[in-house]
Amino acid sequence: MRPIQIPTRLRSHSIKKPIEIIDRKPEENANGKSDLQPLIEMQDIYKVYKTNAGEFTALKGVSARFFPGQFVSIIGKSGSGKSTLLNMITGIDRPTSGKILIGETYLQDLTESEFSEWRGRNLGIVFQFFQLLPMLTLKENTILPMDFCNMYTPPERDIRAEELLDLVGLHDFKDKLPAAVSGGQEQCAAIARALANDPPIIVADEPTGNLDSKTADLVLQLIDKLVKQGKTVLVVTHDEAVAQRASRTLVICDGELVDEDISRILPHISHRSMLRLSHEALEIRKEPGENLFFESNELPGLLLVVDGQVEMRSDDGKRQASYESGSVLPGGFIKKNLEARRNFRISNRSSARMKYISTDNLQNIITSSRSFQDYIQKLEAGFDFELSGSREVKLKK
Repeated sequence: MRPIQIPTRLRSHSIKKPIEIIDRKPEENANGKSDLQPLIEMQDIYKVYKTNAGEFTALKGVSARFFPGQFVSIIGKSGSGKSTLLNMITGIDRPTSGKILIGETYLQDLTESEFSEWRGRNLGIVFQFFQLLPMLTLKENTILPMDFCNMYTPPERDIRAEELLDLVGLHDFKDKLPAAVSGGQEQCAAIARALANDPPIIVADEPTGNLDSKTADLVLQLIDKLVKQGKTVLVVTHDEAVAQRASRTLVICDGELVDEDISRILPHISHRSMLRLSHEALEIRKEPGENLFFESNELPGLLLVVDGQVEMRSDDGKRQASYESGSVLPGGFIKKNLEARRNFRISNRSSARMKYISTDNLQNIITSSRSFQDYIQKLEAGFDFELSGSREVKLKK
């Protein structure tokens, strides 16, 4: 195959390898902004498909940022928009409107041919059904991206392909065609191919969906290693084990991203209830020592402690209880304690960020969701739930 020459303009758009590595959502400063520069930024992305039945909006105003060295899982029910979101980043599909910035490159500014070459240098893509070329050996499949982007010399490509296949446990199968190996081995070969050009971003669609548990664990260990090396890994998955290994999990429902704080604190409610809460929740920030709920009309239907600590104190100032990040306080509990001359304030140690839902909006969501209604009833009745490590409030009868 004749190597493709990369245009000079496109070469300058290649992403520099990330220097600062994080394994979580970046901390925000006092203004709610992160000081770390995102590697990928999606800005108000819409994707509308025209079908015989009319227009279908697969993505509705999606905005998201992904940072160097993060392992991000994207979960949602079938048809929620997971794969469409991934296809926007990889350029397999283009947004109807909105912008995607990766590194210093706006993807919409690239032509199709430039996009293909840019993608080959900067993205490693692992498809659910492998997409290996059947007439090429596993080694030749791994060499292909290097050849396409004119990366490394021919002898270096040969050595690198063998090293990558060895990394995924396929050294002894390098000269076999895809049809001669198992599905798990094909997936591992697809990962080796995705790493061929040492891209800073790895994107995978259900990478463990067709694998046995042993091979799936091997793939997850490999992803962990890539993240430690500074790669940014985005994975669409239904696999709970994958989501649990990720440093961030995004939930998508009906083409919209659920608020990350809500999905983290209330992971066991339905995705649709999460989305409704995301639409209705208001964010408040309070300084250390600041009191909450001076007036009865300030009382929320539900309060989520996102960051920091809320304390409940008696009338004489003694601390009765404290509620850490991840706590859920129902409005009835707050009202009951205020009537008992207890008050709520922010801990002196740090500021706090909270999200609250008004009583009316909460009631509307309860009415539309039986499962969420059950959750609220149990919460207000004083039962504890183990929700991803969050601390629930237990009412005193």
